[in-house]
Amino acid sequence: MLTKISKDEIRSSLRASTLDGIFATLFSSVTGGVLISNFLVELKATPLQIGMLASMPMVANLLQPLGAYLSDCTTSRRRYSLWVYGFSRLLWLPLAIVILISSRHPNQLQPMIFATLVVMLITHLINAIGSASWLSWLATLVPRQLRGRYFGLRNSAFSLTGLIALPLLGVVVSRWTGGSIQGFGVMMIVAVVAGVISLGFQSRMVDVNPQANIGSQANIGSQENISFQGNINPQANGSGPAVSQPENAVICDRAQEETVELCPGMQEIEESQTSHPVASLPQTADPSLFYKLFHNSHYGLFLLYFGLWAFGINLSNPFFNLYLLNDLALDLSWVTLYNGIGAGANLLMLLQWGRLADRIGNRSILLLNGLLVAVTPLFWLGTGANSHSLWLWFPLLHLLGGGTGAAIDLCINNLQFAIVPVQHQTKYFATTAAIGGVAGAMGALAGGWLAQSSNAGNITELFALSSIFRLVALLPLAWLQEPQRQSLRNTLQRWSTPFRLKRALSDIARSPAPGPATAPLVHLSAHCKPDEAQPS
Repeated sequence: MLTKISKDEIRSSLRASTLDGIFATLFSSVTGGVLISNFLVELKATPLQIGMLASMPMVANLLQPLGAYLSDCTTSRRRYSLWVYGFSRLLWLPLAIVILISSRHPNQLQPMIFATLVVMLITHLINAIGSASWLSWLATLVPRQLRGRYFGLRNSAFSLTGLIALPLLGVVVSRWTGGSIQGFGVMMIVAVVAGVISLGFQSRMVDVNPQANIGSQANIGSQENISFQGNINPQANGSGPAVSQPENAVICDRAQEETVELCPGMQEIEESQTSHPVASLPQTADPSLFYKLFHNSHYGLFLLYFGLWAFGINLSNPFFNLYLLNDLALDLSWVTLYNGIGAGANLLMLLQWGRLADRIGNRSILLLNGLLVAVTPLFWLGTGANSHSLWLWFPLLHLLGGGTGAAIDLCINNLQFAIVPVQHQTKYFATTAAIGGVAGAMGALAGGWLAQSSNAGNITELFALSSIFRLVALLPLAWLQEPQRQSLRNTLQRWSTPFRLKRALSDIARSPAPGPATAPLVHLSAHCKPDEAQPS
């Protein structure tokens, strides 16, 4: 039976999803990133344990194929996500209570490292079971033609939330009267409350039945009159998953049509129907699915790139904060401020990267921007706890990392959406996450081992090694072709055409004036049609 989603349901789902993502960002700001890294540093955790912490979300991705299978056996994406993410977020509450109790007994803090790692592993394993289902649910609702702008605006709202919340959380934890460990425990309880609120908004999203064939979801964008008008106001509306990203909807009523406006200057897409078919006949099992996953050459190249990139990124990324907090002994408020600066750069650049991705394609941006991201760890060499680094280099490095990282995260997701077939989409997403998770976990564990075995102050050598792996990871993109997009060479040639034309005209202007016999011919060949030639 054909299930249809109306325009009003799409609008309300996008608004609810943005609010869901905003509160989920508050939750993840405490339970991940610099705050939990600082917590482990306060407990005297080793670099290898920090690497284990960073590798857990990626190791958990091995369960994403299992999660994709389980979710496809259900009849409700919404119910499945609420059970999975609700249970995983509530598991943090007992840990927060234990942290508050243990903070009064300093001699009992060391076992907290083990308890924290165990809770992190369990919650990420549970999250991995729901990730593929969530991504498929979101992909069903997102117009294909507008994904660049849509996810750019989505990510911007979440970056804005992180930009405001992260420095404030860092100041509260570092200035807590009972100590930073106790302050982290209190903030963890606040995070759990925010996580539950986000699930309340997620429950208001329109449901999708995974038992039905979602092959018609590719037509959603072309059948709905949707344009994206940038107005990032999380209080008003938008969309965002329980794990990352935003968008804002301003609804305008017109005589014969309605639009959901979310990005300025974008042309509206003419609608051919008033509702979106997103489900039809039940899917049948495909015994050759595993073969199809890896027989797709473009998808295979994407997996190779994604795996190598995940390894190179996680070889150093988990240890930038460790370098600042442990090696340089900077205060937590400084480090959260730098992370807030990176979130601000991410916020400012996401919309621009989204628009550019819609124009020239995601692969071109990944190649050009990836070169800059690959050499960024080299810029950390030579930094230290001096005034120049504190006030100049570290802010600039986080600005660069936030701005360029926004393009990478956005375009990797969009490129995956473009190259995987709609049928069995959930399983493709799960396979990608599993491959990237294994590679990223290996990178984080290898980085932790190398950082622990290196001499004091030499952790920056790890950053240089990361740059090498990042550059190697870009090679598969040279052979990967994004569907319905020009190659990078053609794109660069198209960009350079106006400059070459300007240079040619400049050369003509500087050349000697032509003789009387040729001057009319030059004029006529440039401005007249063949049948309009005049005698000289």
